[in-house]
Amino acid sequence: MGIHMIEELCCKHNDLTAKDIAKLKSVAENLGMIADCTGADIFIDCITRDPDEAVVVAQAKPNSQESLYKGSVVGELAYRSKEPAVLRTLDVGMPTSDMWAVTQENKNVRQNVSPIKNDEGRVIGVLIAEKDITDHVKTKNNLSVLSRTTEQLMEALMTSRHRDHNLPYHDSDGIVMFNESGISTYANPVAETIYRKLGYLDKLEGIHFSNMALDQVVFQDVLEKRQLSHNEVKVGSLVLNLKYAVMKNRDFNVSGVVMLMRDETDVKAKEKELILKSVAIREIHHRVKNNLQTIASLLRLQSRRVDNVSAKTAFSESISRVLSIAATHEILAQNGVDDVDLLTMLQRIKSSIVDYSVVGGKEVRISIQGDTFMCNSDTATSIALVTNEVIQNSLKHAFKGREKGTICVEICKASTYGNIVITDDGVGFDVGQVREGALGTRIVNSIVKDKLHGTLTTASGDGGTKVLFDFPLDEATSQDNPEYPSLTQTN
Repeated sequence: MGIHMIEELCCKHNDLTAKDIAKLKSVAENLGMIADCTGADIFIDCITRDPDEAVVVAQAKPNSQESLYKGSVVGELAYRSKEPAVLRTLDVGMPTSDMWAVTQENKNVRQNVSPIKNDEGRVIGVLIAEKDITDHVKTKNNLSVLSRTTEQLMEALMTSRHRDHNLPYHDSDGIVMFNESGISTYANPVAETIYRKLGYLDKLEGIHFSNMALDQVVFQDVLEKRQLSHNEVKVGSLVLNLKYAVMKNRDFNVSGVVMLMRDETDVKAKEKELILKSVAIREIHHRVKNNLQTIASLLRLQSRRVDNVSAKTAFSESISRVLSIAATHEILAQNGVDDVDLLTMLQRIKSSIVDYSVVGGKEVRISIQGDTFMCNSDTATSIALVTNEVIQNSLKHAFKGREKGTICVEICKASTYGNIVITDDGVGFDVGQVREGALGTRIVNSIVKDKLHGTLTTASGDGGTKVLFDFPLDEATSQDNPEYPSLTQTN
């Protein structure tokens, strides 16, 4: 951490008093503990004589995970153009959360910055916690807690040292500090509240670690391990996340232990509720799928009693439509969420389309290829029905007088729209002669227009037929989903 360099760097870059420098050193003593507790790279930057620059005077890397830094950056400058959060907090004296920055090693990070003030309330430096920007989804969820935790730890360390326990109430982590003998010397309001819920009536300060430990951790083991340990425990009706880290004094000798505790009871209850809901949703989709397959089986039995070719064709088309919807519910029953992998869904309905369509013993190959992405169940069902109708139409009409044929379904995803292109190499037809009142045509037009809010285009000639329909992605997707690599599946 280079605590010994703080005074040298301050003399070089600013005009801080000896008292201010001593305060910075005091904060820097336990920088390593803060890094371990937060799992972040932690720094202290100080003001310089240039208003657009700050200087790194202390650094600590977490032992609990890999640091973002290869070496030390103590003594290097932080510029406003690359680390705006640092200079902003130095300027206005307020914390800055979740702000992009470029490090001295040219890595993109997210910074949380808390001010360090002297006894007169003037900002003399900042405490910085950094996380990797490449893991931004996870990082973003933890940044607010990370910012509060680093600020609390700094305040608690300083407060404990000065015996002034009038800290503001924080709603994230409880903090309890123990001296080298295992006697608690400080507890913040959150910790007091947690122990009150567990029935502790006495003031927490002065109680030995052995009477406060809520898991199987022994105080001497924490001291000897000298690194962060983490446990999740259930005590009474509470679910607590506990962390322990060793504190060190100015000479880097062990001076005690800090315990961080987070009440995750409500979070766990909500997780359990979500799991139960997910199971219920899966069961509902499973039953719907079974019911649809039962309907298809009944239609199949009924069709066997019919001799009329037109009636058999109508039965087969209805069976295929029902099974297309069933395929969507089958995927939803497996996932337990309201999102469907579009390519997987179309691949599922492909076999049922071939099995229950009138193809007259022809050898027709159906391929499904292109981009795959997630879409909500309503959109997936609509796409399944439209695709089913178009493929069925090709199977019935495109290959008259031919023994073989190919139907290709291609999924394309652009920035705002998705589209499905269905082509065949059949005999083609006159688009102008299509009967608008035909059931299949009405189904396709209605679904594309009213359900998908898209457009339908059909082109046909001697080389075959091409049908394209599109749909807006903001309505098709219920959340941001990562794109998968391009895939191709063929039967």
